[in-house]
Amino acid sequence: MSRPQPDRASGSARAIAAKLLDRIESDGAFANLVLASAELPERDAGLITEMVYGVTRMRRALDHLIDGFVSDPPDLTARNLLRIGAYQLHMMDTPAYAAVSETVQAAPRRQRGFLNAVLRRVADLEPAWPTEAIRLSYPDWLVERLEQDLGADDARAGLEQMNRVAPVTTRSDGYVQDQASQWVAALVGAQPGERVLDMCAGPGGKATALAQDSMVVVAADRRRHRASLVAANASRTGAALAGVLVADGRCPPFRPGTFDRVLVDAPCSGLGVLGRRADARWRVNPGDIIELARLQAELIRVAFDLTRPGGLVVYSVCTMTGAETSEIDELVAHEHPEAVPVPISDSRWRPHGRGALILPQDHNTDGMFVVLYKTPTDSLTSNG
Repeated sequence: MSRPQPDRASGSARAIAAKLLDRIESDGAFANLVLASAELPERDAGLITEMVYGVTRMRRALDHLIDGFVSDPPDLTARNLLRIGAYQLHMMDTPAYAAVSETVQAAPRRQRGFLNAVLRRVADLEPAWPTEAIRLSYPDWLVERLEQDLGADDARAGLEQMNRVAPVTTRSDGYVQDQASQWVAALVGAQPGERVLDMCAGPGGKATALAQDSMVVVAADRRRHRASLVAANASRTGAALAGVLVADGRCPPFRPGTFDRVLVDAPCSGLGVLGRRADARWRVNPGDIIELARLQAELIRVAFDLTRPGGLVVYSVCTMTGAETSEIDELVAHEHPEAVPVPISDSRWRPHGRGALILPQDHNTDGMFVVLYKTPTDSLTSNG
């Protein structure tokens, strides 16, 4: 991958990147939104973007490289400039003279001597990582959870993959959507004329994909702004949705058995999409997973009620924790023993409990879990 080369404007590029990083950390701003709203100089936009995403993603590892040479904690701007310098030195392969001098020039004059001294020592450092969580730059609990749920080798390979720049895939209708999400939509398998509900549709990627095949697709989301995104994306892609509404999936305005197929693309911890969301690894905590699993269980209960006899319920999440994948399926097995899990023959998916999983390293996509349930016909239900 080619790297933007430093030039005389690069010092200001690093100053801009440091200011954006300050906003992300101090204000809790999202990296993608901060970059989208910034007026970046065209010649340095690529360099700034890589530094902002890269430093946000790798900041724990970068702090480990820096902190051995810092006696007093620097202020946030100085720390972010140190991170920028360390990122160039050890993760961008920028020549040491350029990484150090350009970063130092971006600092306030009173801090330049300090930054110069620290970064010169960081440049000579041969990194030694005390733990995998520090090397990979994730919270300890996150690494431990995925190692427990997936096994150490698969977990670490997935986390490693999500430290790389995620590929961009564009559908034929112009919608940008990760391939794993497209594969979930394909598994819904609805036929022309069937009634399909996407219970948690925002921003509309799966709903618009389904509508391209002439299904009667209703898209719902409990958040008004996300429902608005669904409508806007449907208009942009030409997807003819039967309706877009603001509705909580736990208490939707539909009668039981209304739909032939219901997709529960549930809110989740998003641990399978950390490659795209640079700051997300620092926002999620273990308590979030507990609360999200409760919500997921509520949504799938309602989905069974809304699906006609002989219909299909599809549950998917862009995460890989056991609590949000196989344990939700165990709950379904207990509460709906009559529901028949549908085998997934697509070889891109690896079996995971009664469902299937894609890890980020499998196909350079997001991590995704899906499980399909055939609801019983009336005759099967009446026979117990």
